Amino acid sequence: MVIEKTVAYVKQELAMAEGGHDWWHIYRVWQLAKHIAQKEGANLFVVELGALLHDIADSKFHNGDEEVGPAKARAFLTSLQVDAPVIDHVENIIRYISFKGGHQAAGFTSPELSAVQDADRLDALGAIGIARAFNYGGFKNRALHDPTIAPNLNMTREEYKHSSAPTINHFYEKLLLLKDRMNTDTGKSLAEERHQFMEQFLDRFYKEWEGKE
Repeated sequence: MVIEKTVAYVKQELAMAEGGHDWWHIYRVWQLAKHIAQKEGANLFVVELGALLHDIADSKFHNGDEEVGPAKARAFLTSLQVDAPVIDHVENIIRYISFKGGHQAAGFTSPELSAVQDADRLDALGAIGIARAFNYGGFKNRALHDPTIAPNLNMTREEYKHSSAPTINHFYEKLLLLKDRMNTDTGKSLAEERHQFMEQFLDRFYKEWEGKE
């Protein structure tokens, strides 16, 4: 019942969300996280709740406030009388899952966080990852590409949060880095093909940008 109620809550909360961070993003991460958890022997209940609630209030859409999400998840799970250790664990998954320009401190680790984080990162790769990147770029009115603006591979955490660079730069500043930042063997295996697809896409993109065939 807890999982079913959580699904209903997340669908309601994200009904008006940006397309790359909507219910269907949650759904995909949920499915991937369950697959990874089963392969890696993580606690499935914690993983499911972490996956379902990981973007309940993404800081990108809450003026950079990184505590809104954990607080909302805690309040909801408390209302369902979920055991306190599970709530603490889910709250930490939400707090530590994000990429944040590669500057997220490893203040908490667990097999369950590893499973949910890998699933979330996998959804930023491959065909879905490409679609999500350009959807968010359009949402923020960013350029597709500007050859005069080089990717910044040494951004601070604050620079990453406030970047308005063209969408193509995001591939180099985050997406292409994710393959080597997977936590689990299952995640690493799944990331390989998605990563290759993105590299093929970029090769094609640059040819078409210059009007070449």
